[in-house]
Amino acid sequence: MMNGISKAVALYLAPVLALTATILSLLAFLAPTLFLHDRVALLTVAPSTELVQPGPSSGGVDGPSVFLGSLGSCARTDNGASLNCTFPSVSPQYDLSVLPKNAPTMLLYAPAASTPVFISIALALDVAFLITFTLISLRHKMGKAGGALGTPLLQNVSAGIGFMGFMIGLTSFLVLRMWFGKAVQDFNSSIQAQGAQGPKLVANTGNAFTMIWVAHAFWVVPVMIALTKYHVKSA
Repeated sequence: MMNGISKAVALYLAPVLALTATILSLLAFLAPTLFLHDRVALLTVAPSTELVQPGPSSGGVDGPSVFLGSLGSCARTDNGASLNCTFPSVSPQYDLSVLPKNAPTMLLYAPAASTPVFISIALALDVAFLITFTLISLRHKMGKAGGALGTPLLQNVSAGIGFMGFMIGLTSFLVLRMWFGKAVQDFNSSIQAQGAQGPKLVANTGNAFTMIWVAHAFWVVPVMIALTKYHVKSA
C-alpha cells in the first residue's frame, strides 16, 4: 500500500503541485497590472481611519486605493471608481496621484529593476522544470518515445533547473517582502506622526506574498523528488 501511495505522489501528485505552484507564482508576479487588478498585490494602500482615529469604526471608509505589484500599480479615486493601471515594466513607476498631498508617497517606490528580472528568470526556469519533470514522470505512458526521457543526463538537468528556479525565486521574493514590509512600516508611521490631521489611509502587505509562500511550499515536493533521483543515480 505504501509503495502505491509513494508511486502516486511521485508520478501524479508532484506534477500537479508543480503546475499549481507555477500558476500561483505567475499570478503573484503579473498582478495587478495585467489581471486581478484589485484582488492580488504585493502592497495595498486603502482608505481607513485606523491610524488617525483608532476605533471600531476605522473600516468602511471611502477614499483612494492603490495596489502595487512587481511590474506596476493600479489605482482608483474611491471605492466605486474604475481602476487605472500603469503599463507593465521591470522598472515600474507607480501611479500614486490619487493619494492626498499629505500622504507620504515618497516612501512607496519600486525596488531595483534587477529584482523583477531575477523573478522572470526564476519563472522561466520553473516552467522549464515543470515541463521536463512532468514528461519524465509520465514517460512510462509514452511508449517508445518515453525511453529517451529516462536518461540520467536529462533527469540531472531537470533537477538542476528545478533547484535553481526554486532558490532564485524564493530569494527574490524574500527581498521584495523585506522591501515592501519596510515601506508599509514607514508609510504607516509617517501617517501616525501627523495625528488626526493625517490622511485616512493605511498600508498593508498584500496577499501576493501568501500566494508565493504557498507556491514555494508546493515546489518543495517535486524539487525534492528530482534531487533525490539525482542523488540516487549519482551514488
